[in-house]
Amino acid sequence: MESIPLEHGMEQREYVRQFLETYRTTPGTAGVVRRPDRLLAAQLHERRVPLEAAENALALATMRRLARPADAPPLGTIRSLAYFLPAIEEVLQTSVSPEYYQHIRRKLQRTIGVR
Repeated sequence: MESIPLEHGMEQREYVRQFLETYRTTPGTAGVVRRPDRLLAAQLHERRVPLEAAENALALATMRRLARPADAPPLGTIRSLAYFLPAIEEVLQTSVSPEYYQHIRRKLQRTIGVR
């Protein structure tokens, strides 16, 4: 994954807290944070992955899961933050306008009431 400077030099503790709260409340997750999730969030901070990019990846992956056909078999519950690593990498490697992610978040809000 590419490293990008963190906004405002956010401390690791606050980064991990905010990101894990977003993960915990993301639709489709178990709503539980485990030790490996904490470690992964700390690693993302160490790699200087911007919090906004990591949160955008959760929103993007969640919207993709929700966009499945109505008759598709249900997906299992996400039990690990690691599930989102490919989406985080994708967000870091693509040049997409912030407006796109705002659109995704608005669509999630309309679909299931996510912030």
